[in-house]
Amino acid sequence: MMDRRAWQMLMIGLGTALVPLDSAVNIAFPAITARFGLAIQDIQWVVICYLLTYISLLLAVGRIGDLFGHALVFRIGLVWSAGALLLSALAPSYPALLACRVLQGVGAALVLSCGPALSTGLYDEERRSRVLGVYTMCWALGMALGPWIGGALVQAWGWPAVFWFRVPIAILALVLLRDLPRMPRHTGPASFDFLGAGLLALALLALLMSFNRLGHWLVLPLGFLSLAAFLGFFWQERRASQPILDLRMFSAPGFARLNVAYLLTNLAGFTVWLLVPYYLTRETGLTLTAAGAVLATGSFGMTAAALAGGRLIGRIAAGRLTVIGALLTGIGLAATSTWAPGTATPFLIGALLVQGFGIGLFQVAYTDLVAAAMPRESRGVAGSLAMLTRTIGTVSAAALLLLLFQRLAADSGFLPAFRQSFQLAAVLPLAMAGVLALRPRR
Repeated sequence: MMDRRAWQMLMIGLGTALVPLDSAVNIAFPAITARFGLAIQDIQWVVICYLLTYISLLLAVGRIGDLFGHALVFRIGLVWSAGALLLSALAPSYPALLACRVLQGVGAALVLSCGPALSTGLYDEERRSRVLGVYTMCWALGMALGPWIGGALVQAWGWPAVFWFRVPIAILALVLLRDLPRMPRHTGPASFDFLGAGLLALALLALLMSFNRLGHWLVLPLGFLSLAAFLGFFWQERRASQPILDLRMFSAPGFARLNVAYLLTNLAGFTVWLLVPYYLTRETGLTLTAAGAVLATGSFGMTAAALAGGRLIGRIAAGRLTVIGALLTGIGLAATSTWAPGTATPFLIGALLVQGFGIGLFQVAYTDLVAAAMPRESRGVAGSLAMLTRTIGTVSAAALLLLLFQRLAADSGFLPAFRQSFQLAAVLPLAMAGVLALRPRR
């Protein structure tokens, strides 16, 4: 029989899965573009509005969880997410859908910022790596099941189904999640750095919007605004008594390098979610349900890597696992770049599995390294930093890679542009594997 802590871990994982289950929306991209009469490039805003919102809030909300309770913030996130998902399913127009995606982003920030802290708080610190492996597995399962469920739902009930099917999941997790243990909190009076949170949100929003406006006159003002806001954030964090993020840890050997490598590897990996749905629906002749199942195989690779990584840490240094993860990600992306109209489905699945396993292995090892770098009472910020770095890579990919693909496709057509995009994407994780293999100076 399942003990209390395992049941709580299951409910935390179920609530967290609301966010990766958003991968169901990707398989609905063609249906959404058709419903609202959009060009392919316009669909990026469905991703950007959602991710920009929660990426700008993650660290601040993680800090709020550290100060006032992770369980409270997590539960508020479940309620908020249920409401936002229902509104998204009922959106009568494309602008209304984008507004609802912003609301979804707020709920995602509330859930994601405290999920890792709640999970690691259930068990002793010696089991941290395995717990994070299970948490990553829940994330990966959500990513895996999303396209498969989404494909079937869109085929049966249309694109709104990829939103409303998650409402009962949020309610179930909320009702069954009880008696969570309290994490250690900061001593002294609680103080939230509102100025630092605002500056960080502004800096991230301006930075990612500048990526989206490359080639437009707005890119320079947005870039300068982002730089000024980042400088203001760094200044504020050095003087704040309880900063959003303690910047001193980035001076630790290899820590800044690790974060950059994780960001760029996730940027490359998101090419799969951005372009593969269109390849599967245009070039393979698969049904929408079958296409969703193929797209999901990469996340099943992440699931396997999450379980393996949680057990391997301790036997193999987490730093070495990041190198292996980056290498496998690059190999999988390079294999995807060879796809053609007649490519056998087992080869499609194999390429996605290798790429997914690499991303999953990197994610478990990276999250463990970040958690180890911070005190236990700052686990909300630690979990948020791990998710923030990953999501910056994702949002950057949504803007930069789509722009690259559009320009390539204008010159050579869909399939050559698809291949070239994956060739360029494969270079990033392979290069990062080499960078991570270098021993940091002490």
